[in-house]
Amino acid sequence: MNFKGLLSKYFPVIPVALVLVPLLFSPSCANTTTPPSGGKKDTIPPVIIGLNPLPGSTNVPVRKTQITITFNEYVKVKDPKSIFLSPPQQKPPKYKMRGKSLVVYFEEDLLENTTYTLDLTNAIEDNNESNLFPGYTLTFSTGDTIDSMVVTGTVRDCNTLQPIKGATVMLYKDLSDSAVILRRPDAAVKTDAWGFFSLRNVADTLYRIYAVVDEAGNNLYDLDNDRIGFVDTVFRPVLVASDTLRELLKYDMEDTVRCMARRSEHEINVFKERPSKQLIVNKMKTSDRSAYVTFMAPDAQIDSIWIPGIPSDRLIMQFSPRRDSLEIWVNDRRRQRDTMHVFVDYLKTDSTGVLRPFTEHLRLTPEKGKSTSKSSRRNLKHEDTTCVVSIKGEPERVEQYGFEFEFKYPIISEQFDSIRLVSINPRQQESRMKFSVRRDSANLRRYSLFPEGKFMKGYEYRMKVPHRIFRDINGFYSDSTEVKVSLPSDDKLGTINLELTGVNHTYIVELLNEKRDKVLRSYNIDSDCTLAFPYLKKGKYSIRITEDYNGNGIVDSGVLLQHKQPEKVKFFTLKGGSYVIDVMESVTLDQKINVDKLFND
Repeated sequence: MNFKGLLSKYFPVIPVALVLVPLLFSPSCANTTTPPSGGKKDTIPPVIIGLNPLPGSTNVPVRKTQITITFNEYVKVKDPKSIFLSPPQQKPPKYKMRGKSLVVYFEEDLLENTTYTLDLTNAIEDNNESNLFPGYTLTFSTGDTIDSMVVTGTVRDCNTLQPIKGATVMLYKDLSDSAVILRRPDAAVKTDAWGFFSLRNVADTLYRIYAVVDEAGNNLYDLDNDRIGFVDTVFRPVLVASDTLRELLKYDMEDTVRCMARRSEHEINVFKERPSKQLIVNKMKTSDRSAYVTFMAPDAQIDSIWIPGIPSDRLIMQFSPRRDSLEIWVNDRRRQRDTMHVFVDYLKTDSTGVLRPFTEHLRLTPEKGKSTSKSSRRNLKHEDTTCVVSIKGEPERVEQYGFEFEFKYPIISEQFDSIRLVSINPRQQESRMKFSVRRDSANLRRYSLFPEGKFMKGYEYRMKVPHRIFRDINGFYSDSTEVKVSLPSDDKLGTINLELTGVNHTYIVELLNEKRDKVLRSYNIDSDCTLAFPYLKKGKYSIRITEDYNGNGIVDSGVLLQHKQPEKVKFFTLKGGSYVIDVMESVTLDQKINVDKLFND
């Protein structure tokens, strides 16, 4: 057992005098707030040498309660929010320093006949060298007995499955669905760096449990600002608190073996619930002929949109996949006013919380520094009078995504058939290739060009785009350009092949980087198949698979009051339990995944 575990286990039985006597007679104690002028740097964290009330005390007064924690050296509070009382009160604990003692007090009376825990993890450090106190949890009761049950678990993000540090885990005896919104919990605790929690010394009764990323720190769930996760079922604790229960010990968060050995009874994935209100929260005119509008909640219900003086067939509009933002373009080359007047008929939440038809008048002005007045036109650049298009043909992605076109503005005319696509073999023989073009269903300004036939290694592919084959809503024509691409020939690159079985509905399969914060490749599948992820540099990757029941290509969020969890996300794991796939140079990894088994084990 490490030092912190020994401290947590044995401190209550150490006579305080054994620690105090040497300090009283030590000549170095004359000025303990002044750091020594020489010698080794102090790396030892503070140690508790006195507590009042003592651990396990009962019948602690409920009024004007103070808890005094005395250390072997002068300390300071690093993070006041980490002085955490459970059950929490409306106002967080207050504190003051008295010599080497931290005195914690409360602005409200404690509850009668209630077991409390006061946790100091990550709250205290010493004065001189800022050595962090490993933490301590004091348990006491305002009644005759100490509750003895324990609840453990892990809190993760629903999309990345990464652990969430500092989430508030809340335990409720009130089993109603709205309890987490209306009242503070009967017990609460913060998660550590592993997303792990242990709710200690709780009563032996039935509970509901929630995890909240509590932005306001008020120990209540705010639907519009917080993220939440929950366990579907009511449960009764089965673990009993003891000095040797490893789930209650304080560990160094870098001690992987001990931290991972802790028993996690509940896995809670937090998500951002859709906001409770619908209204327009942001809007901006982005150019002479374009603007955007964003809504508080997804699935905005719009009856009509119009701009005075602009025929309806001259408006081009596009919603985001979640229907929580809208782009608007005016397909009219007459000079537009600096202020764009947009009228939106939609269902807006009124003061009683009910969706009702409402017409909102938006006065949209240009972004700062983007005036459309005549004086600004003297400084026009070439791209200001051109149909701007970005064209990519990335060697690692071209087989899956083709040549990718993205226009700055919607185009009103195109001549894709004027593009010339050729392949050049290693003998420098040129062959013209047929191709097809697809417009992205989620972005009307994005197109992909796919050649007929298979890309060949050792070949070069050239796409020549002539001048003036595209025209945008501003009336501007495109420039000519040429894009060259060859499949990667580096023999040090690796490949991951996934053979997927048990596919019984739509899934999103993604290749991510090691941190799981960037999608490198993506497939949507609805049947058994084999997916290839070629041309991978040496490194670490992860495979994420998401259930997509409605086939909308996104992870749908949960709904607390409907007991609806977010769409499930799973990561492919190796036999040792690691999410990380280590791709070496020149290696092809073949993996078989039974998707149905992965999601139902």
